[in-house]
Amino acid sequence: MKNSIRERITLHLDMDSFYSSVEVRDRPELEGMPVVVGSDPKGGSGRGVVSTCSYEAREFGLHSGMPISKAYRLCPNAAYLKVNMKLYKQVSSEIMNTIRIFADKFQQVSVDEAYLDIGDSIDDYRSATLLANKIKSEVKRLHGLTCSIGVAPNKVIAKIASDFNKPDGLTVVRPENVQEFLFPLHISKIPGIGKKTQPILKEMGIENVGQLATCDVQLLIAKFGKFGVVMHQLANGIDMREVKEREEVKSVSTEDTFDEDISDPKSIEKAFIDLTEKVHSAMMKKRFRFRTVTIKVRFEDFRTYTRAKTLNTATTDKDAIQRTALTLMEEFTGKGRFRLLGVGVTKLEKIDERQTFLSDFL
Repeated sequence: MKNSIRERITLHLDMDSFYSSVEVRDRPELEGMPVVVGSDPKGGSGRGVVSTCSYEAREFGLHSGMPISKAYRLCPNAAYLKVNMKLYKQVSSEIMNTIRIFADKFQQVSVDEAYLDIGDSIDDYRSATLLANKIKSEVKRLHGLTCSIGVAPNKVIAKIASDFNKPDGLTVVRPENVQEFLFPLHISKIPGIGKKTQPILKEMGIENVGQLATCDVQLLIAKFGKFGVVMHQLANGIDMREVKEREEVKSVSTEDTFDEDISDPKSIEKAFIDLTEKVHSAMMKKRFRFRTVTIKVRFEDFRTYTRAKTLNTATTDKDAIQRTALTLMEEFTGKGRFRLLGVGVTKLEKIDERQTFLSDFL
């Protein structure tokens, strides 16, 4: 039985060199090459900047935000690609749909980053580590991309941890190891401490997180005002912010890309049973009922279709998802082999907590 005081366990997921990794995934001939996504270098005279670059490019000293002209001088033989934001947003949406299903609370913070609060369903770090590895495996299997995850008691530590062992990293910081993890790090690892703040802290003799954490907070307030308190708290691993959905949840969905294309009815039915189980579990965690069931079908030649059916009334019935999905699938069964199937529910309604309470006694 869990303690009455809920212990927070937070995951921060950060895709590895997201834009360039998507490009390499979709263009295998770029594998192993330095890849730069950003403005046109125009032979070294371009005026834009690097949006992101592959880890091979970083070995030449390239990094995000660098002038594209300098990047070209450092690595003229790299593959320079224009930003394809439509593609990255689409891939991001697919990845976020995959990982949100594992969270009690989910917060996407950028196209390639998200926080997951798992403290309602998991209360020990061994299980949290297993879950993080499962998420990494699913992202790799379903989307062909790697991510790095930090597991920690709160958002700031989880974010720092996710960057600790990139790429394809997993760093777990238990509550009793927070100081051991944070204190040796350079102050630049604390969010908000940038190029303007660092020189002032250095003048105060503060260069690592431990020195910041043990500094007299009144001295920090004198120099930085309220931000001095914030820095001091973050350096001590204190962050009371909760993981919160930034947008209203409009759908819950998941999909599976098979190792081998499938076509026989039994394999199709099993796939929809597994997908339905995941969708229903995520929907119930978020306390929704649904009215519309959708399916996604991708044939071996990459032809992709979606179909949907709206029910007469909103429900939480898992069997209704499965039955409706299989009915929608009848249009496609027998017409080829499938590399991907997906299931989702939309037209969501929040379950009335009073009704839920009463149902426990009926």
